[in-house]
Amino acid sequence: MTRARARALIVGVGGIGCPAALALARAGIGTIGLCDDDEVERANLHRQILFSDRDADERMPKVDAAARALRAIAPGLELRLHRGRLLPSNAIDLVRQYDVVLEGADNYATKFLAADACALARVRVVHASAVRWVATALAVGATARPCYRCLFEDVPVDAGPGCAQAGVMGPVVGVIAAVQADLALAMVDGVGGQAQLVTFDGRTNDLRRRTIGARAECALCGYPASIRRIEPQAYATRA
Repeated sequence: MTRARARALIVGVGGIGCPAALALARAGIGTIGLCDDDEVERANLHRQILFSDRDADERMPKVDAAARALRAIAPGLELRLHRGRLLPSNAIDLVRQYDVVLEGADNYATKFLAADACALARVRVVHASAVRWVATALAVGATARPCYRCLFEDVPVDAGPGCAQAGVMGPVVGVIAAVQADLALAMVDGVGGQAQLVTFDGRTNDLRRRTIGARAECALCGYPASIRRIEPQAYATRA
């Protein structure tokens, strides 16, 4: 597949999604989808690099503000705007429209939903997250083995503080977003990427990349797998 024909979906147009989308647009990806239900806020501008003070003042939807910035950078880019959250009711149908998904949501429910939907739809996905100084990216191939649940198992009942409560360093999300985009591009180019786990510690500038294995008893990609459909209650009841 050529990059010009490739379709990538950004789930969460925030501190990770903004620089990841910018990297994909600069790299020549032909179609980018933007999925988010939030508005631009001034407090987030230090890490959400596609947005401006004007966007924050106007409380502009993130997908619209990001689309405006990306069009200025890559006029030939096709943009698809999904103004809303990734939900159990739309997740599989949405991810099936794309060749690769870049998930940078700020809550565990959406992360696990993206993982499950991509596995069931056989769509490649790269997860990314960051809190304080530490960030992680995980690339999962179309066979979804190994997958996100091989590492994290299930939506936690007590999710703990996210970046909104614990804080996050702007350069840290920029680094992990670049890694996320790099992994996605590797899969689009057919040169690997899947089963790669990358961690970054902004205090030491330590970037580690390793290949992970599948967990035999994984509910999503194990044998036999117990997750065969999207069950809304599996995501709605946890933080």
